[in-house]
Amino acid sequence: MKAVRIHNHGDTSELKWESIPKPRLNKSGDDILVRIVASSINHLDIWVRKGIPGVPLPLILGSDGAGIVESCGNKVSEFNPGDEVIVQPLTFCGTCYQCLNGLENYCSKMGILGKTMNGTQCEYLKLNSFQLRQKPPHLSFPDAAAFSLVTQTAYAMLVKRAKIKPGETVFIWGAGSGVGSMAIQIAHYFGCDVYAAAGTDEKVSMAKKLGAEKAWNYKNTDIGLMIKKNIGSRGIDVVFEHVGQKTWEVSKKMLATGGRLVTCGATTGFDISIDLRHLFMKQQSILGSTMSDMQTFDDMLSLINENVIYPVVDRIIPMEEVKDAHEYIETSGPVGKVVLLNEKP
Repeated sequence: MKAVRIHNHGDTSELKWESIPKPRLNKSGDDILVRIVASSINHLDIWVRKGIPGVPLPLILGSDGAGIVESCGNKVSEFNPGDEVIVQPLTFCGTCYQCLNGLENYCSKMGILGKTMNGTQCEYLKLNSFQLRQKPPHLSFPDAAAFSLVTQTAYAMLVKRAKIKPGETVFIWGAGSGVGSMAIQIAHYFGCDVYAAAGTDEKVSMAKKLGAEKAWNYKNTDIGLMIKKNIGSRGIDVVFEHVGQKTWEVSKKMLATGGRLVTCGATTGFDISIDLRHLFMKQQSILGSTMSDMQTFDDMLSLINENVIYPVVDRIIPMEEVKDAHEYIETSGPVGKVVLLNEKP
């Protein structure tokens, strides 16, 4: 079979579309062999390619995927050959205190497909039942491959960590990204007043269509000033942060008394400062978030199945053209997700 692999960290020249052995299924076990039809690219793929410490090499990239069950071990009862499925990218031990209490993303052995083990950017992938769900029937394979990682991340940040409430104000950075576009929809669905920022007018327009009450182009707008004009001195109840160093100061200043700043990443850098006096005097909270537990994954999948939220796909690119896809993401800033497509079934 063919797969997107890296053998070393570096630029896009390290991305190899190469032949490797097809996974072999143990017929007496509980594994499932899936023919991958589509896999989307996350910023995680770019960070892994550039060099995250501890990543096993060589490695197949990709956390999200959708495909068709080709065969199942004899112990599998939830799926059958021919089922159209999506991939759940989190892995965990299933036996520790955290896992047994429904906090799988707190597991000390937590892993992510395409980072700690081979991922979805390939023609065939061997998985366990807990890593699969039935594909929402109204979604195409590219759309179904575009939401798992970003949607469970956004849902966990807003609903589980920040605990958003109807009527609260939520500000979302990077509104044109995969995780930002999902965060807007989730906050809007939960009855929040959503404000957002993005880097192009096209992304700003999309943010408004997805449910943002107001959205601005941060490249030509003073975001802090716009928040004051539209909300006043009260500030924002929940700031959705995944940009990091470049937006941190503005995020802190717009945060209301009792507000929560929730973060899942730092695409522009990790070196920030915090004045603890502001934190305790204003009774604010800074919350970290990584992935989600299995219940959260199923909760967000219910919203997808109910057509309450939907994935935003910028473009679909043949999987063998993965280098072009990475370069497009790094230079152009897509509106939503970029999806890699294998030959259609």
